[in-house]
Amino acid sequence: MAGVDETAVSLGFYGDDLNPDEITAALGATPTIGVRKGQMWVTSRGAEKIAPVGSWRLRADRQSPGNLDRQILDLLNSLNDDLAVWKDLSRRFGGRLFCGLFLATGNEGAVLEPETISAMGARGLRLDLDIYGPERD
Repeated sequence: MAGVDETAVSLGFYGDDLNPDEITAALGATPTIGVRKGQMWVTSRGAEKIAPVGSWRLRADRQSPGNLDRQILDLLNSLNDDLAVWKDLSRRFGGRLFCGLFLATGNEGAVLEPETISAMGARGLRLDLDIYGPERD
């Protein structure tokens, strides 16, 4: 089985009372998108939107060929390693790792190593996978 053609990973926290500055201070990184509920933000395609819920999102660079495991570890290792902070944020704001897997063919796969799975669990993060099939003519 071939590896996934391209992968995208982002870390996110969401909540009505989420203050992006609190999460930025707690994790030690500026988000790609940080917005309070009701504030305007601009999508990557330039559309202006009103946030229905507060969010703090940090995107890793896309990789092609994909390397989901490395992207997740690099993202987590670039942030505060205090697990009590992570568990509190995940409990309050539904911490999750969004992972997009973009396939070039119908039979590609990705592997997460035990170290990566353990790091996600220790932080209380959910894994959210979106798998995109190859483009059809």
